[in-house]
Amino acid sequence: MDQANPPRPLIRRRLAAARPQWQAYLIGAPCWGVQMALSAALGLYLRDDLQTSHAPEVLLLYFLGGLLSWPFVLPVGLFFAHGRAPETRFASFFVVLAAGTVAMTAFLFALDYRFFYARWHAPFGSMVWIYQFLFTSASAVYQFAVLGVRLLLPLGLLCLFTTSFLLARRMR
Repeated sequence: MDQANPPRPLIRRRLAAARPQWQAYLIGAPCWGVQMALSAALGLYLRDDLQTSHAPEVLLLYFLGGLLSWPFVLPVGLFFAHGRAPETRFASFFVVLAAGTVAMTAFLFALDYRFFYARWHAPFGSMVWIYQFLFTSASAVYQFAVLGVRLLLPLGLLCLFTTSFLLARRMR
C-alpha cells in the first residue's frame, strides 16, 4: 500500500467517526466553557485576589472561548484520534483542545479589542481601515498570547489533561 496516498475508505471512516453525537456538544461545550472560566478565575485569584474591575468580563471571555471552541475542536480531535493507540488519541485531543481553545479565546479577545478601537478607525473598507483592522487584531492576539494564556495555568492544564484522557478513553 502506498503510504503517500492513503486509501479513500480510511478517510471516509475518519470523517464518519468525526461526527460526534449531539449530546457531546450539548454537555461537553458548557462543561469545557465552565472549566476555562474556573481556570481564569483561579488565575486571577492567584495573581491579584480577583481585585480587578473587569473580572466578570474576563470570566465571560474565557467561558465563551471554551464554549465556542468545543464544537470545532471535538470533531477535529475525533478525526485524528480515530483508530489510533490510546496515547495517540490522548495526544490528539490534548493538542487540538489546547490550540483550539486558545485560538477561539484569542479571537474573541481580538473582536472585543477591535470593537473598542473601532470608533477611532477610518471609514469601513478604506485602505487605512484595512491596515488598522489588521494591526489592531494582530496586536490583540499578541497581547492575549503574552498576558491571557497565563490565566489558563495551572488549573486549565489540569482540565486539559483530564478532558483529553476522558475523551481518549471513551473512544475505545
